[in-house]
Amino acid sequence: MTKSRQTLLKIIGGVRVKSIKGFLSLALVGVSLSVAIASCSAGSNGNNTAGNSTTASPVSAANNKQDVEVTLVSFAVTKAAHDVIIPKFVEKWKQEHNQNVTFRQSYGGSGSQTRAVIDGLEADVVHLALGLDTQKIEKAGLIEPGWEKEVPNNAIASKTVAALITRSGNPKNIKTWADLEKGDIKVITADPKTSGIARWNFLALWNSAIKTGAGEEKALDFVTKIYSNVPILTKDAREATDAFVKQGQGDALINYENEVILAQQKGQKIDYVVPDVNISIDNPIAVVDKNVDKHGTREVAEAFVEYLFTPEAQQEFAKLGFRPLDEAVAQNKELKALADKYTKVNNLGNVQDYGGWAQVQKKFFADGAVFDQIQSNIKR
Repeated sequence: MTKSRQTLLKIIGGVRVKSIKGFLSLALVGVSLSVAIASCSAGSNGNNTAGNSTTASPVSAANNKQDVEVTLVSFAVTKAAHDVIIPKFVEKWKQEHNQNVTFRQSYGGSGSQTRAVIDGLEADVVHLALGLDTQKIEKAGLIEPGWEKEVPNNAIASKTVAALITRSGNPKNIKTWADLEKGDIKVITADPKTSGIARWNFLALWNSAIKTGAGEEKALDFVTKIYSNVPILTKDAREATDAFVKQGQGDALINYENEVILAQQKGQKIDYVVPDVNISIDNPIAVVDKNVDKHGTREVAEAFVEYLFTPEAQQEFAKLGFRPLDEAVAQNKELKALADKYTKVNNLGNVQDYGGWAQVQKKFFADGAVFDQIQSNIKR
């Protein structure tokens, strides 16, 4: 049963009792901390939508044929893709429903975006860097449990892997995660206590040890050696990129593969490697139930989320460096020219291998957990 139907049943049942209560930028942008909403209008940033937005009815703007406005809150890395996908969805909806849809969009660091939504930024849809952030919004009572099963692929709408960006010509000959523990290598990454992408970076390192046969003790020693080669833990990925690119710190920067591919498409020359043992960096999407019911935007919001899993939308993600969710999209003729951009990964782990985000957060990133223990053992 879809949530829209569930909501309808709730409304029908509730009437008998009481009223219803009722964003490197495109090239290695890393993650901005801005949470300002950029309203889309005709001719702005390519997110053209027909008509002027009006206030949505709390009953259902879609059913009433009113123009409807949807607020999308996402992490910065997805902006280039959404800039292309949203106009396609708007056109499709207009053709099928004779209704104008406008999107208000906010991009920034995933953690910052999560806090903003919990603190009152009324997102209808959230597309975040990791499931942990979406779970926080759920725990705040804004998203109903079971959101992962409402759409295909456990709600993972985009994915990528971790990449090691090196200095031009790769003078330190960095090819694998293991190279990062050498004494003459300096690694740039953000602090996983404050950065979502840095949590993925940590998990990629831990995963590389476990997937190559190390036990927990050896994995801890391996990751500790690498973090002892980190001269400074930046607050977020944007600062990490600035430290590497602008300040010239470090020999390697851990970042998203899709960011590197997008930067190359923009004409930047970047040396990088994608380790053969890697982690699937999965980015979930969800409808924010409390807000769509308040705004009367559930039907359109759910349709947009579902649209992101269509071949048409997935092709746009793939063109901008994200790895296709399924083989059918990967084999699309239009995308074959990009095939050589994706380094084959033969040993790919995922967060579920480690119990899911709740367990990962508790084991590695909570106060006093593994990462804090690593930091206390490092003498800087």
